Amino acid sequence: MSEQPHVGGGNRAAITVCVILATVMQALDTTIANVALPYIQGSVSASQDQIDWVLTSYIVAAAIMTPPVGYLAGRFGLKRLLLVSISGFTVASMLCGMAQSLDQIVLFRVLQGVFGAALVPLSQTTLMNINTREQQGSAMALWGMAVMAGPVLGPVLGGWLTSAYNWRFVFYINLPIGILAFLGVTTFVSETPRNMAAKLDGFGFAMLSIALAAFQIMLDRGEQMDWFGSKEIVIEALVAASAFYLFLAHTFTTKTPFVRPALFRDRNFTAGVIFAAVVGLTYYASLALQPPFLQELMGYPIVTAGLVMGPRGIGTMGAMMVVGRLVGRFDTRALLGVGLIITGWTFYLMTHWTPVVATSTIVVVGIVQGIGLGFLFVPLSVATLSTLSPADRAEGAGIYSLSRNVGSSVGISVVNSLLTQNTQINHSTISSYVKPTNPGLAVPDVARLWDPLTAAGRAALDAVITGQAQIIAYIDDYKLLMIATLGVMPLLMVFSKPAAPAGADHSVVME
Repeated sequence: MSEQPHVGGGNRAAITVCVILATVMQALDTTIANVALPYIQGSVSASQDQIDWVLTSYIVAAAIMTPPVGYLAGRFGLKRLLLVSISGFTVASMLCGMAQSLDQIVLFRVLQGVFGAALVPLSQTTLMNINTREQQGSAMALWGMAVMAGPVLGPVLGGWLTSAYNWRFVFYINLPIGILAFLGVTTFVSETPRNMAAKLDGFGFAMLSIALAAFQIMLDRGEQMDWFGSKEIVIEALVAASAFYLFLAHTFTTKTPFVRPALFRDRNFTAGVIFAAVVGLTYYASLALQPPFLQELMGYPIVTAGLVMGPRGIGTMGAMMVVGRLVGRFDTRALLGVGLIITGWTFYLMTHWTPVVATSTIVVVGIVQGIGLGFLFVPLSVATLSTLSPADRAEGAGIYSLSRNVGSSVGISVVNSLLTQNTQINHSTISSYVKPTNPGLAVPDVARLWDPLTAAGRAALDAVITGQAQIIAYIDDYKLLMIATLGVMPLLMVFSKPAAPAGADHSVVME
C-alpha cells in the first residue's frame, strides 16, 4: 500500500482517534458476543452446537477476507476501502441485532467478518502512513492498546448491555462508534494512489475460500450430524479436500498465485504460521468455554461473568507493554517459551476447577493467563515476520493472520463439539452407577431427594448427573488446551535468532 504524506499534528491526532475507533469496534466484536451467547441461544432456539456458529462464522469470514486486503487497498484506494469496511461492518452489526433466527444472525455475522477483516490492517497502515519513523513506535503502542481493549471491555460491556437491555445491544453499540469513525475518516484521512494494474488471483482465492468454508461447516455440524455417518458431512469433507487440492495445484503452477510458496522457504515464517494457529486455537477456544462455565455451572449473572472475564485482557495488555520493550533485547524464543509455560500452567490450574471454585481464583488465573498470552503475541509476530524481506512482510502478515483466525475457528468448534460429546459419554458412565441397589441411595437424606423409584427423584438425579458430566467435560477440554499449548514448544527450536538489532521497529507485531 502506498504511503501518504505525513500530516500536521492536529490532523494526525484526529486521524488517530478515527482509526482507533474503527479498531476498537472490530476488536470488541471478537469477545463482546461471548457472554451473551446463552441469551442469544434461547432467543433463536439454537442448540449448544449451533450457537457456536455465531462465533465461528464471524472468524472464518474475517480469515477468508484478510489476505486480499492489500490488493483491494491498492486497487481501490485505502480511504475508500476503509469507508466501505466501516459502513459495511456497522450495517451488518445492526442486522445482527435485528436477527430473528439462527440462520439470519449467522448470515449477518458472516457479513460482519467480511467487512471487519480490513479494519485492523487498514487502521494500522493509516497510522504508519501519517507518522514519521520516530513516531511510529508510539503510534503502534497506542494502537496496540486499542486492539487489546476488546478482550478487556468486551465481556464487561457485553454483560452489562445484555443485563440492562438485551443481547441485541451488544451489536447495536457499534452504530455510534461506526458513525463517528466514518465521519472522521471522511473528513481527515487522505486517499492513497490507486494501482489500476493490481491483479488478484481469483481462482486461488476462490478455492481457498471454499475449502475454509466447507471445512468449518463440517466442524460445526459434525457433532450434530454424527460426523461421517452423515452424507452431508462426507460431502462437506470432500468439497473442502477437493477445493484445497485445487488451491495447492494452482498455487504451484501459476505465475502469480494468491499465496506464494516461496514464503514458506523461510523456516521462521513456516514455524510461526503453525504456532499462530495453535495460539489462536487456545486463546479463542478458552474465551468461548468460560462464559457457559460461569453462567450455567456456577450460576453467575451475566454482568458478573463479564467482570470476572475482563481482567484476563488487562493481563494481556500489561504484558504486551512490557514485552514490547524486551523484544530485541532478549531472544524471542526465550520470551515465547515463557509465554507457553505460563499459559500451559494456567490451563493446568483450570483442569481443577469445579462450580465451587472461588471468584478470586478465576480472576487471578485469568490475569496470569492473559500475561502468558501477552508474552506470546508480540514475540511470535516478530519471530515469524522479522526474517522476511520488507517487500514480503505485508503478504506474510496476511497469511499469519489467516492462520491465527483459522486456528481460532477450528478451536472453538473442536472444544465445543468435545464438550457436547464428552458430556453425553460422562452422563452415560455416571448413570450406570445409579441403581436402586446402590447403598449410597439408601441414606435417608439422599433417598428423600434422589429416589430413583419416583419421577421427581429421577429428574433431580438426572440434573445432578448432567452437571457432574459437564464438569468432567470442561476439565477434558482444558486438558486438551494445555496439551496443545505445550505441544508446540518443539517449534521453538526451529526458529532462528532474528538479526534485527535492539530498538528495531516492531510495529508489525500486532497485525
